[in-house]
Amino acid sequence: MTLALVPRADERLTPLERLEVLCDPGSLSLIRSGVESTHMGDRTRPGDGVVGGTGRVDGRQVACYAQDPSYAGGSLGQAHADTIVHVLRMAGRTRVPVVGFVESAGARLQEGLAALGGYGRIFAEHVRLSGRVPQISVITGASAGGGSYAPALTDFTVMTDAATMFLTGPGVVREVMGKDLTAAQLGGPRVHGRNGVCQLTAPTDVDAALLVRDLLDHLPQHGGERPQRWPTVAPRGERPDVVVPAEDRKVYDVRDVASQLVDGGRLLEVSERWARNIVCAFARLDGRSVGIVANQPKYLGGVLDATSAQKAARFVRTCDLYGLPLVVLVDTPGFLPGSRQEGAGVIRHGAKLVHAFAQATVPKVTVVLRKA
Repeated sequence: MTLALVPRADERLTPLERLEVLCDPGSLSLIRSGVESTHMGDRTRPGDGVVGGTGRVDGRQVACYAQDPSYAGGSLGQAHADTIVHVLRMAGRTRVPVVGFVESAGARLQEGLAALGGYGRIFAEHVRLSGRVPQISVITGASAGGGSYAPALTDFTVMTDAATMFLTGPGVVREVMGKDLTAAQLGGPRVHGRNGVCQLTAPTDVDAALLVRDLLDHLPQHGGERPQRWPTVAPRGERPDVVVPAEDRKVYDVRDVASQLVDGGRLLEVSERWARNIVCAFARLDGRSVGIVANQPKYLGGVLDATSAQKAARFVRTCDLYGLPLVVLVDTPGFLPGSRQEGAGVIRHGAKLVHAFAQATVPKVTVVLRKA
């Protein structure tokens, strides 16, 4: 179907519009648009609060869905869950990426265990798809309970400025803890961008959909397939070593080094605000997608710690699952010492980083910039 759509950069989109912005013009085909809940009586509505479909992103097939908060707060019932499960299973069968726009109040109270069982089925499908096809969640509004757990099971979570995620909302926190917090203070993008729950943020729905298109262009259709090669763009033209100071204690931004190496100087950094002493980003070399892992001397001197080890280990595993070679830029004095780090389990988390690199079968190139 084709929808005449002029994206409103300063407004929230409807679920259908979100899918239309994500997909190439005219490529979106809807599925299960007529299903209805058998538990909602006179309040039932076709689609049961979710829009599912398939489309194309830069000519490549994707499966997608978007929850509709205008119906029962986007809460999940049995028919609603059936549609999401259908989309996920279809992505697995056809081996294509899946993108979900999530905005849900959680399990629908009117449907009781059927709603909770629906979340269990969705969780199981996300786990089955893990490492098989890219899974991306876009949080566009309030998402509570299972509406937060499901995105955390996917490869990447994107949050808009209007998005919030939490297991227990402000009302429960106020009642139990005696703290008065807004939804944004409890679980907005500033919170989850700093704790690793969300990897990417975008100001609006339109920006989020376009960001997902960019991210998909760095990933293959499925595990075991090589990512698409794009036309080569020359790097910026300066020597990368010009950015690196000769003095060991002088700081610099390692992203300036990386941008001199890659096509067009363009990086798509993930988890930018979490563990800022290490940089993880997608880029292209000679038109081929790569993952970049780099110590960041600009923060904590590029030292490694428990949190940065978690961040880098997850990114390395993701790149290995989807066949992206790794470019590692090293400039670190080592691991951060002290009782707080030992108490935080730096040995365990550091071992996970070692494990991720040792397990990775993709090509790995390491460049020591100053010290290692």
